[in-house]
Amino acid sequence: MKPESKKYSTTLGNNVVTFETGKLAGQAGGAVTFGTPDSIVFAAATMGGMREGIDFFPLQVEYEERMYAGGKIPGSFFRREGRASTESILIARLTDRPLRPLFQDGMRNEIQVIMFPISSDGINPLDVLAINAASAAMMISDIPWGGPVGAVRVGRVNGEFVINPTYAEIEASDLDLRIAGTKDAILMVECGANEIPEDVMVAALELGHKSMQPLIELQLKMREEVGKPKREVKLALPDADIRKKVFDKVSGPMNELLEKPLTKNEFYGGMTTMKDAIVAELCTVPESGNASDYPSLASVRESFDQAEMDIVRERILSQGKRPDGRTPTDIRPIWCEVGLSPRAHGSGLFTRGETQILSFATLASLGEAQELDNLSPIKDKRYLHHYNFPPYSTGEAKPLRGQSRREVGHGALAERALEPVIPAPESFPYTIRVVSEALSSNGSTSMGSVCGSTLALMDAGVPIKAPVSGVAMGLITDATGSRYQILTDIQGTEDHLGDMDFKVAGTAAGITALQMDIKISGLSTQMMKEALEQAHTARMSIMDKMLAVLPEARAELKEHAPRIITVKIPVDKIGALIGPGGKNIRALQEETGVKIDIEEDGTVYIASTNSVGAKIAQERIAGLGENAVIGNIYTGKVVRIADFGAFVEILPGMDGLVHISQLASERVNKVEDVVGMGDEITVMVTDVDPQGKIRLSRQAVLEGWTAAEAREKDGPRKSSGPRPGGDRGGRGGDRGGNRGGGDRGGRR
Repeated sequence: MKPESKKYSTTLGNNVVTFETGKLAGQAGGAVTFGTPDSIVFAAATMGGMREGIDFFPLQVEYEERMYAGGKIPGSFFRREGRASTESILIARLTDRPLRPLFQDGMRNEIQVIMFPISSDGINPLDVLAINAASAAMMISDIPWGGPVGAVRVGRVNGEFVINPTYAEIEASDLDLRIAGTKDAILMVECGANEIPEDVMVAALELGHKSMQPLIELQLKMREEVGKPKREVKLALPDADIRKKVFDKVSGPMNELLEKPLTKNEFYGGMTTMKDAIVAELCTVPESGNASDYPSLASVRESFDQAEMDIVRERILSQGKRPDGRTPTDIRPIWCEVGLSPRAHGSGLFTRGETQILSFATLASLGEAQELDNLSPIKDKRYLHHYNFPPYSTGEAKPLRGQSRREVGHGALAERALEPVIPAPESFPYTIRVVSEALSSNGSTSMGSVCGSTLALMDAGVPIKAPVSGVAMGLITDATGSRYQILTDIQGTEDHLGDMDFKVAGTAAGITALQMDIKISGLSTQMMKEALEQAHTARMSIMDKMLAVLPEARAELKEHAPRIITVKIPVDKIGALIGPGGKNIRALQEETGVKIDIEEDGTVYIASTNSVGAKIAQERIAGLGENAVIGNIYTGKVVRIADFGAFVEILPGMDGLVHISQLASERVNKVEDVVGMGDEITVMVTDVDPQGKIRLSRQAVLEGWTAAEAREKDGPRKSSGPRPGGDRGGRGGDRGGNRGGGDRGGRR
């Protein structure tokens, strides 16, 4: 019997959006579809048993792209989806971040959320749909969770905010803000912007939070009507008496340790020594003792971690003292350097405290842009940012297992921060790749990557619109929420023990990227406003340090960077340049050592580090836009020899016939007596007939004749225009002329 589904709809922006459940995936804990009429995402949430012996929450959130949703077959060799794409990883991370803070502390049950699209219209993005689908699946499942969560996208087109804009509207927008939250507060922010002022950003955040409320109300209604009873779970929390006992024993030594400014190694080393000592004291069972009378190792360790968190946080709230001795608004010492690599096209080193990033910029032709094979209408990217986080950056030794989800996310954030200042291809026709290597990590390597990459681009001579700097902000709150402290430039300890990681990047004019993750149940817009204002002051201070090393982009590209020459040819000459099967363009690239890219409008980009080869290629390609002019003299190459004469290429893709009678001043018995294949000879255009067939004369150049005089001497051809009978001056019968044109693009 077919199950009956239930639908819940509301209007969001210009679309009716609908939750539907009851029809699909009946054995999942909760299963929902959500979307517009033609863009729909499926989500299933399921909980397994409790994992013993772990000290983390085993939540898995996965988004799997399915090309059939858009009526496409994957472009890979196997013609099926393989490892998760960058876009899939980013959507999974985007969904995970607002879900995770709403689980109870001490959860150790396996929880898995899996999402995939079942329909994509290529008009509406799927990412915010996935967040809402996942939240609804959690709400109607048997999983205990503190949701629901609503998510929307906010754009700004012509100064007006747009809720859940389409891809076309996003392209025209100077803001791309994705925001998720509960009824009372904001949980997650992911944003790219074109230098948006802080007050405009706050207004967008407030509108986004207000706009998600109908989605939250629908999910509450779903839980009431179709939700399953929530399962009881056992929380892995230490006994209150043990927690108090541990706190009382370590609070004195810990406060004493924290009185002196600590480096990362000093802080973690001191805490580890203290933890080992308290574990040995409380958990060691004497030979005659009973193990059941002593606390477990796990409970003492967790109690110590909680004591560390409570003490560090209270010192910040009550005294304004951070573990390294800074005040809440202090930035760690910064130093920068550029030009570290003599062969890279650009390089920048950014060091802030114990965080160090080395970024490299590489320039290439537009043909090197990344081709995208996904469900969005965006087909390629010419600006790429990649981020690497090796184990040695934290003083560890681990196997290298390829790029992690974290590395993908950090690279995307830095890319988003710099994208608004990258020059347009019309003024700077390059593909640009930046790679940021995290050499040392103690807080916000992603924002360090923004700063290092800005320096690398400027060192490479990329005329960026404005330099971009970034900073990570933190938050410490008390249990009641009445006290809070916003921290500038958080280090790793403050990220781990704090309530928020709020990254802000931008130029002097405004914000280019935001990313916020929190561990509490939400953040008020007032807190976000204060954090943005404090971040602006910090960003400007950081930027001053950067610009002291390199005030502006270099006026010239580095020696080893390719120079790109732009040439415009008629569209109908593109075929002649490419040639049959790409023969002509390949030959030209091999001969000159350049890289050639052709646009559909006839714009040709020539990239080369060899100025001589680039000049030759430029002249050849520019010649495609020229027409043979009667009376003009050209130096061309012999491309074919017949009994009656030689065909000479006088312009790229264009040749004409030199009749045997016009090859020399004296009588010629055999064409090969004067010229051979590949020879360069100087000739005059003496005639062009209405079909474009070209008549040439070498004798006219030798004798100093005019075109009219040459025609008088050229056998039966007395004047321009069509003539009956006689030798028609072409290959196999008057076939000289423009060899390009049409789709044949080569010699006819």
